[in-house]
Amino acid sequence: MLIANVPYRLQAPFMPEFKGKAWDVSEKRLVERINEQKRLMYYFVAFHGLQTEIRMEAEWLLYLQKNHEIIMGWIQFNLIQYLQRRNPSVPGISDKLYPPQEHNLTRVIKYWKKIMELCPVYEIYDHQELDGKALSIDHFVPWSYVAHDEFWNLHPTTKQINSSKSNRLPDWERYFPLLAGQEFLSYQMIWRYEQIHDEFEKCAREHLNNWELQSRLYRAGLTEQEFSGQLKEVLLPVYESARNCGFGNWVYANE
Repeated sequence: MLIANVPYRLQAPFMPEFKGKAWDVSEKRLVERINEQKRLMYYFVAFHGLQTEIRMEAEWLLYLQKNHEIIMGWIQFNLIQYLQRRNPSVPGISDKLYPPQEHNLTRVIKYWKKIMELCPVYEIYDHQELDGKALSIDHFVPWSYVAHDEFWNLHPTTKQINSSKSNRLPDWERYFPLLAGQEFLSYQMIWRYEQIHDEFEKCAREHLNNWELQSRLYRAGLTEQEFSGQLKEVLLPVYESARNCGFGNWVYANE
């Protein structure tokens, strides 16, 4: 298929008279007809399957060299659009193709450490009190699916548990109520202590990119039931979509 189409149809936009059955000729005849065209990027010198040789036109070669970055951006943009159309339930395809070199969760770690200075915080998977010295931040729905560091999908854990969970989905029935409880504690601290509210605002600038969600989840005056319900409405569709894409269920082994 690569040999039968790509070398010829790559230049189709420059050959408007080649339509429909015009392509349904032998490869030898197709090469002859292409070589008769004017102002193409390249022409065929020898036709031998994978050993086929082409000659680039000097003007086009200079153009491609000078505009390489623009052309690559255009190719990448169209590739992302193509993949997104065919994978509508998969978010963040651009970040999956070109992922960041590292996650910067420094603000989130600092935020949770501030809370731990004022009250105990318990790990949702093994129920032990967390120590700020060994703190790690987990994406409840794996980053490899969501491709973002949104605050409502992040929670504190240990490096050992985070590594054990890896690229899997925590069992919803078992762990979401615990996550909601931990997140509600965080929510209460935001509105109870000014220093926690200040740290939250710093986190929000980096990790809350949807103002509508921020106002739903973190506005003052929510009860625990209201907060849990709002978090479920945001998180469950993402969780179910990841499960439908094949992400496996996970339960902490030492529980």
